[in-house]
Amino acid sequence: MSVNLPSASQHGEMFTSSLSAEQQRDLATRITTFLSMYSHLSDSYIIEFFTEDLWSSLPSSWRAVLRDLKYPQIADLLLGASHADRRYPSVWPLSLLAFRATAQALAFPRESRESGGGAEEFQNNESQSSLLRHIFRKHVKPKKQHEIRKLGALVKELCDQTDCSSVVDVGSGQGHLTRFLSFGLGLSVTAIEADRVLLAMATKFDGELMGVLEKEREKQKESGSSLLPVSQPRHVAGWVNPKASWESFIEQLSGAEGPQTPSGPCKKRQRGSEEDTLSTSRHQLSGKDSEDEASRCSCVQEGVRPPEEMLRPDFVLTGLHACGDLSSTLLRHFISCPHVRGITSVACCYMKISTREHPSPPGLIAAPHPADERLQETMLQPSEFGYPMSSWVGGLPGHQLSYKAREAACHALEDYRRRLWEESQLLRTHCYRATLETIIREQRPELCRAGVQTVKKAHLLTFTEYARLGLARVGLPPDLPLDGGRVEAMLEQQGRVVVFFSLALLLAPVVETLVLLDRIIYLQENGVDSRLVPLFDPNLSPRNFVLVALKARGHGGAKRKS
Repeated sequence: MSVNLPSASQHGEMFTSSLSAEQQRDLATRITTFLSMYSHLSDSYIIEFFTEDLWSSLPSSWRAVLRDLKYPQIADLLLGASHADRRYPSVWPLSLLAFRATAQALAFPRESRESGGGAEEFQNNESQSSLLRHIFRKHVKPKKQHEIRKLGALVKELCDQTDCSSVVDVGSGQGHLTRFLSFGLGLSVTAIEADRVLLAMATKFDGELMGVLEKEREKQKESGSSLLPVSQPRHVAGWVNPKASWESFIEQLSGAEGPQTPSGPCKKRQRGSEEDTLSTSRHQLSGKDSEDEASRCSCVQEGVRPPEEMLRPDFVLTGLHACGDLSSTLLRHFISCPHVRGITSVACCYMKISTREHPSPPGLIAAPHPADERLQETMLQPSEFGYPMSSWVGGLPGHQLSYKAREAACHALEDYRRRLWEESQLLRTHCYRATLETIIREQRPELCRAGVQTVKKAHLLTFTEYARLGLARVGLPPDLPLDGGRVEAMLEQQGRVVVFFSLALLLAPVVETLVLLDRIIYLQENGVDSRLVPLFDPNLSPRNFVLVALKARGHGGAKRKS
């Protein structure tokens, strides 16, 4: 069903707007074919560089030209966005050139055509956005300031186009986006969040902002100015169950508390490698229980508006970095629920998406709350996973994406490229962890990919200091004797480790493109057009794509599969 979506001139190029349904499917086919050819790269764990001899898995012609590259050359020749003025130290094999060119051609471009971006926004003060009012910057990091300003404007535009003044913000966290939509843009916002600690913080911050606004209103009264309208958000405590119906979701929004996760909301998984210092889409939420804090969250569930104003019949759905299956769940509710007129979806944590091979994503509940029989009756069919969502992609040979490939798609290519240009000491952490993995497996072969977790400032430590900390974390003696010569030989291969990781990282945007393209095709299969917008500056916000869709009035929602 065709509808008018926000213009590309305002929000950057919307790449899928120029692709027909046939072209979208053709692109998905080409991506799955390409990724199948190089799954040995996308599925490899860099910590196994030595234990699995990953360097030897590369074609000999590739190894010959890549082994002696300097870090800035890796950034320019492998990960560089521009093809102009490349100076190769030697003649590269056509297969390597084709690999790089194809990876870059198949991935949606991440740079917005909008001028300025984050660099201009923080030109005067690197921690304060010059384009966001000061009351919305308190407690908010620069990355989030940039995101709420850009996404808020887009949500407001969708509300104007659909004649909706109500918004539902799912996975609202500390409520930064919620407050901007509500207090800043005058929208009626219902926010839902599973973590009561975050809800308590959101309510506290709401109160602080209300205090500032009340002072401004008093000044307006004294000066005889017209009073600024104030629309306070309403918070609901609850976990959005991916196996629940849209009717249950609407009931949950009305104030009835849904099932809670036993371990809290999304936490960034440890990747078994000290490259975790690499910036990824960070959707880290506190998992601590704090009933004292929750008890102070007075507007949770009960709300601050009269019941008749809590949620209007039609609304726009938004989720800023909704983790794992939450993003796909919101898209399904958008399609199925007749009350949802528009959606802006910013995804993250692709490794937490459920798939046919791994139906229970890490860290999330696999089944509904046992006491809620209604949820058990409305469980999704086995084929309705977070990926693939579309029938087309699900039917393509080789469409499967491993956990490692999806986890890598969350990495920040721009950040790593910057480290290469700067020849940062942070680049040594991959080699440190791969060397440590060799030592661990020799002592305890069953400790494959042991969860060493992040060693703070590992790049500033000697390997011996790093190894002591890492060995202790897996239950091995920290003073374990090390073969100095062998360790040194592995550390000298740091350049090769970085090259291999860069080759795998080149595939990350292709994997992300496939996940997002699958969702675009899913919407198209259900009669809804959509656009993909690189809304955020990727140097500030690595997961910078926003999937935008709205339904024409009269689209009654899709029927649930039986």
